[in-house]
Amino acid sequence: MRGTQLANEPDFTEADFQRVRRIAQEEAGIHFPESKSTLVYSRVSRRVRETGHTSFRAYLDSVQAPDGRAEMENLICALTTNVTNFFREKNHFVHLEEVVIPAMAARVRAGGRGRIWSAACSTGQEPWSIAMSIMTAFPDAASHDVRVLATDINSQVVAQAATGIYPEEETEAIPPNKKSQFMEPYGQGILRFGGSICRLPAFRVLNLNATWPMKGMFSAIFCRNVVIYFDEATREHLWRRLADKLEPGGFLYVGHSERVATKNECGLEQIAPTIYRKDH
Repeated sequence: MRGTQLANEPDFTEADFQRVRRIAQEEAGIHFPESKSTLVYSRVSRRVRETGHTSFRAYLDSVQAPDGRAEMENLICALTTNVTNFFREKNHFVHLEEVVIPAMAARVRAGGRGRIWSAACSTGQEPWSIAMSIMTAFPDAASHDVRVLATDINSQVVAQAATGIYPEEETEAIPPNKKSQFMEPYGQGILRFGGSICRLPAFRVLNLNATWPMKGMFSAIFCRNVVIYFDEATREHLWRRLADKLEPGGFLYVGHSERVATKNECGLEQIAPTIYRKDH
């Protein structure tokens, strides 16, 4: 038995844990160290109960069966963490509004396009914050070719994010002027985004460790608190792929505990502790 089990639940064996670790690595690039066995147990056991299986082995057999793709997605969703907030790490949004968006707006008004990517959008607070920053620094952005791509591996949180609906208590970090401009009441204690800002975000399900369908380049990419779940090889490969999707002079924003490979390896120069710029 590993971790803390609930009464009358089947054993979560060492073999079960190692099997879940392999699935997480192969399907999503997520690395669970040995110390995370209790976390893995708690998340997988929920799916075992909800699907009516009598053992972890039987559940994992069903997930890996040819007709198990739908439940495989549910398992990956259960294993991924979705902790976020509006305007999290405010220095990123100050930099976005003062440096990135004005330059992007000038190009867009001259006939170009503007793209920013929220690469792990979770329940949407990050891409909606990006959209509010765009509309603040570039008020007519919605009438131009400007979009915020918002992606996540978890289809459930992507669907939730696309609604633009949030309990009012979850919006406390939004500055009052932005909240009054971009959100509207939607029932008791609930707010939703409304008006032209809703034309900016495009929500899609995407596995960062799989093939990316996007052909264009981005002025900025937010990939924060994601690679902490990957092993070193997967991390470095992702940094290089993200750098390849940035325009010359574009910016990558990462989490406060994350570091990107050196400039010579992926062409990114650190200009602040969690902000990197691609070489021109």
